[in-house]
Amino acid sequence: MKAISSMATRLLLADLMAAADDAGLGHVEIESVGGVDAADRVAAGEEFDLVFLADGALAKLAAGGHVVAASVAPLVLSQVAVGAPSGTDAPATAVSDPAFPDAAAVREAIREARKIGYSTGPSGTALVSMIEDWGLSAEVGDRLVQARPGIPVARLLADGDVDLGFQQLSELVGSPGVSVLGVLPQDCAIDTVFSGAIAATSSEPEGAAAILAFLRTDAARDIARSRHFAPPPAP
Repeated sequence: MKAISSMATRLLLADLMAAADDAGLGHVEIESVGGVDAADRVAAGEEFDLVFLADGALAKLAAGGHVVAASVAPLVLSQVAVGAPSGTDAPATAVSDPAFPDAAAVREAIREARKIGYSTGPSGTALVSMIEDWGLSAEVGDRLVQARPGIPVARLLADGDVDLGFQQLSELVGSPGVSVLGVLPQDCAIDTVFSGAIAATSSEPEGAAAILAFLRTDAARDIARSRHFAPPPAP
């Protein structure tokens, strides 16, 4: 089977698909690209069996008939964290506590940053919207640096292109040259639910459905926690 996903879940999905293969559910080849690119390719009719994207993107694909609407399943929740250059090659370690005490402190850190890195996809869109709501667009707009599709914010931090970066915790952890300051505080948290669905073009819908069912088991969620994802909110 063949699947496509955004970059945010690529490492997690590699682990999950290996576990699914070990469980006898078959091999799934996953291509991970920028979320916008992935959605465009699915909408254009490219053949896949499974699609893994943020829930909003999958809802749009379901509305357009590009994935099977009844198959859309929330899988994990991802928190946006704040990172800074570490100045070393050591891999970043997880920090689950808030990076700042509250939204006011985040706002001040953004104002003081030389360059601010953010990602494509829903988390980046939410960050830009938050900056607009805070009335900072004119002040910091020329200091915002959006990572190119498929390029993690962690690389911008490690290369010194930005000195403050916002991306999913799961993406920052393990990256060399990055220090994870923590997640965004609750009063300005940016959380994304990533879901899976059977593509309308799937030639193996029953096999794809079995994979989706496995991804909602306790064993799969234990793997997700090890990659710094949380279970999705209860419906």
